[in-house]
Amino acid sequence: MQFGVNHLGHFLLTHLLLGLLKSSAPSRIVVVSSKLYKYGEINFDDLNSEKSYSRSSAYSRSKLANILFTRELARRLEGTGVTVNVLHPGIVRTNLGRHINIPVLVKPLFNVVSWAFFKSPAEGAQTSVYLASSPEVEGVSGKYFGDCKEEELLPKAMDDLVGRKLWDISEVMVGLIR
Repeated sequence: MQFGVNHLGHFLLTHLLLGLLKSSAPSRIVVVSSKLYKYGEINFDDLNSEKSYSRSSAYSRSKLANILFTRELARRLEGTGVTVNVLHPGIVRTNLGRHINIPVLVKPLFNVVSWAFFKSPAEGAQTSVYLASSPEVEGVSGKYFGDCKEEELLPKAMDDLVGRKLWDISEVMVGLIR
């Protein structure tokens, strides 16, 4: 489910919009990932975590897939006037963690910590807005950003062979190719 929602759904939606994006060029695609990609591994023998499931591993894998997808899509879109970049929004105070079991006695402390150290939704959206609209990144493609600045990626997130293989498998998984 996590791989499907976090990677395959975005992969398919982007594919379905590519014609419009190309005809509307210059246009931009912004992909949201997470620094937790660092803990992910692309296991082609178990992409859907059917053999072995860990919530955190599946999430990290899907976020690594977002980055590999972005880099491969940027390569495929060279010269079209469509750019694609990926970002880490930071740790943002949203209700996405509502399913995490936090003991009742710890919850007030967690809420104080989150207000002190997590970004507000508006702050968390800043890099997305920057990548979608700033003249500073016009023509920039295939890069990873955090806090409106380009950041370095780990080598596993820049593995072009894994990115191409993931692309090919994703096309099959979403039914674009048989």
